[in-house]
Amino acid sequence: MKQLLTLIILTMPLLAFAIENKPISPNVEIIRHKVSKNTDSNIFGHILDAETEEHIPYATISIKGTTIGCAANSSGHYIINNMPEGEHLVVASALGYESVEVLINIERETSIELNFSLNESSTLVDEVVVSATRNETNRRQTSTVVNVASTKLFEGTASSALSEAMNFQSGLRVENTCGNCGAPQLRINGLEGQYSQILLDSRAIFSSLAGVYGLDLMPVAMVERVEVIRGGGSALFGSNAIGGVVNIITKDPVRNTLSLSNTTNIMEDGTPDINTSLGGAFVSDDYKMGAYVFGQVKARDGYDRNDDGFSDITKLRSETVGFRAYYKTSAHSRLTAEYHHIHEFRRGGDKHMEAPHKAMICEQLDHNIDGGGLRFDLFPNMRHRASIYLSAQGIGRSSYFGTDMNPNAYGSTSDFTMVGGGQYTYNYKAGLPAELTAGIEYNYNMLNDIYHATNRRLEQHTSTVGLFAQNEWKSEKINILVGFRLDKHNMIDAPIFAPRANVRYSPIEDLGLRLSYSSGYRAPQAYNEDLHIDARNHSVSIIEIDPNLRPEFSHSLSASADYYRTFGRLQANLLIEGFYTMLDDVFTLENTHETTDDEGNNYIYKIRRNAAGANVGGITAELKLGIPSIFDVQVGYTFQKSRYVELERWSEDVEAQRTMFRSPDHYGYMNTNFTITDNFNASLFGTFTGPMLVQHAAYTDISGVEHPDSEKRTESFWDFGFKLGYTFNLSDVVNIEVNLGVKNIFDSYQRDLDVGAGRDSAYIYGPSLPRTYFFGVKLFM
Repeated sequence: MKQLLTLIILTMPLLAFAIENKPISPNVEIIRHKVSKNTDSNIFGHILDAETEEHIPYATISIKGTTIGCAANSSGHYIINNMPEGEHLVVASALGYESVEVLINIERETSIELNFSLNESSTLVDEVVVSATRNETNRRQTSTVVNVASTKLFEGTASSALSEAMNFQSGLRVENTCGNCGAPQLRINGLEGQYSQILLDSRAIFSSLAGVYGLDLMPVAMVERVEVIRGGGSALFGSNAIGGVVNIITKDPVRNTLSLSNTTNIMEDGTPDINTSLGGAFVSDDYKMGAYVFGQVKARDGYDRNDDGFSDITKLRSETVGFRAYYKTSAHSRLTAEYHHIHEFRRGGDKHMEAPHKAMICEQLDHNIDGGGLRFDLFPNMRHRASIYLSAQGIGRSSYFGTDMNPNAYGSTSDFTMVGGGQYTYNYKAGLPAELTAGIEYNYNMLNDIYHATNRRLEQHTSTVGLFAQNEWKSEKINILVGFRLDKHNMIDAPIFAPRANVRYSPIEDLGLRLSYSSGYRAPQAYNEDLHIDARNHSVSIIEIDPNLRPEFSHSLSASADYYRTFGRLQANLLIEGFYTMLDDVFTLENTHETTDDEGNNYIYKIRRNAAGANVGGITAELKLGIPSIFDVQVGYTFQKSRYVELERWSEDVEAQRTMFRSPDHYGYMNTNFTITDNFNASLFGTFTGPMLVQHAAYTDISGVEHPDSEKRTESFWDFGFKLGYTFNLSDVVNIEVNLGVKNIFDSYQRDLDVGAGRDSAYIYGPSLPRTYFFGVKLFM
């Protein structure tokens, strides 16, 4: 593989000379005005809808390669003063429109009237993403498939946390893995949650501890979009990126805005789930400074599906505050700062109003999280860009995992993660325009976890120094990217080499063909699933790490066809992707022994060990259709097989088999939005989950009969919902939206939940919510 990559790198410049790179002609009107002497040069103009010729309010005008830019006003007009002399690439963009670029020459004491006409886009093909190459790239032109979950998706599905919204992406599933604590798990291409690397603004500050409840901890109030790459991503982002990368991009202030919203959910039995959020962006008149401030409060009571006195959906209380701010230190440099504080309390089991050790089953956690980061970007010209960054996050957690009123089942955890590094990008020409990116990154994590019932103490210090480099040759016709990352992890003797290679070829303008190879690895350390303790069947299940655990590696191959077509105003995009991931020395769990202490409390021990390997392969199809300002439809379907290489057995009570658990062969989603009038909109959304194999650990039913460990193939689930919203325009800038709807209309929910204190709390599958009615109000300006 290394020799092949070397050959590709040496031959790409030769290929580059043979391919033509044609410029795009934007729809732009340029009028030059001579002004009086000693007057600063500037550009001004308006931005129009190309179809209706109406002005587009709050469009963004930026000068590529600098910090210069502004937002148009409510009438769609803009002005940028004090423009530096020389050639500049001006970019006009707006949400729901294709961006336009134009090259202009600024002369001294000259004003240029620069008017733009933008074409509407309903399929969001013109989005800018950063996860594909660690640099801003047009999503359609990337050599790697990047899925994007945007604010529009969050609002259309009435999602208050990322755990609700991420089901509506191809190849992704979010499921609840514990009826007591409600731990969500994001699965990419069928692989368990621990195979995915969660990033915050491209930084790996989500530690193993934060990853247990990570998607529930991130309110959508602070999120601009989420970018998802399926397949190994260690060549870009280091350890843990085996199955894919989830990059959470926080909101950046662009213009002055303010919003206050509340969504109240009522489950089928009357259980409330109330979410209130506040967000405001504040930008100085000269656009040199800006800040986005956010806050969210969530309160949800526990939900008991079968009325046995034990919760099936966790009681939850959380408060989040934070900000993201920037200061443009010059026309070619910018300082960005981000901070967030999250407090979250969750509890499951019975007797929620009493102390944890007064309950027959209780899992209770209280998190306090503080994190943030600094980044300094420098781009002296269009050819050179550099950045340095430092991010950190600290977590304090108090916990209780116990059964049968155990007074000793309390615990505490402290966790600190730091990521620092630098990155340099150089643009040059080698037949084709090319972009070289290289950098260094240091990642450190300190974890201390104590569980008093068994006196388990986990002290773990991990550190990784990574060097990464990649080169991409790119044009309208072809993109060729090769790169690698070299990591030295303190728990692995030899350095880890993680290569990647990607090709995008467009035989015609509307078709993009991609071929990709990527790799990933996981170090032999404690991960999020190892820090979760199950309280079930009068016992507590604890995971231990095999002292001989070896690193786990992945190799991911994918091939895709991405087709775009316009039929009059109807825009269409069809993406078909085949994927295959090979896992070597895969991590797996096996029951080992049980113990009982002097007070009669029972403990089940599992060991994290290596298995021979596993293979995951399949095909994903995604269709997007839409007419701008009328409707858009997005439908995705995945067929896959997830199998161990050799027979695996997790319990002596079951037969060994190769099927990976909780990995259905079929699943999909749909999301549609309709603009009925300028003020009235509707959305319809849903997911499908096919049958899958799940584990059912030993349990005792309400009649006292004990049942051994077993396995079950589940039924299929259809989970659909809708939302209706109407906006009242109180003034030119102040608006109120009122919305209502239903989630899980057909109340598609697990029908064989265990009952009573002897239940298996991990035996839970299917939609995470029962039929739920919601009502919302949003004030925005």
